[in-house]
Amino acid sequence: MDDEMKNRAKGVYDETMGKAKRAVGDATNRPDIRAEGDAQEALGDAEKEAARREEARKDGLR
Repeated sequence: MDDEMKNRAKGVYDETMGKAKRAVGDATNRPDIRAEGDAQEALGDAEKEAARREEARKDGLR
């Protein structure tokens, strides 16, 4: 598996887990868990964007 695919998969995982943590934080009235979820979701978004940029860069070199 190439690096873009790994970053994209990790990004999807982190984004999904972040959304789940945010929902748990909301349901249990735990702002600390919600904040952790927000941060993990943002990390996932950044990882997916890095994968998109790397793929675009490679496409530009072909």
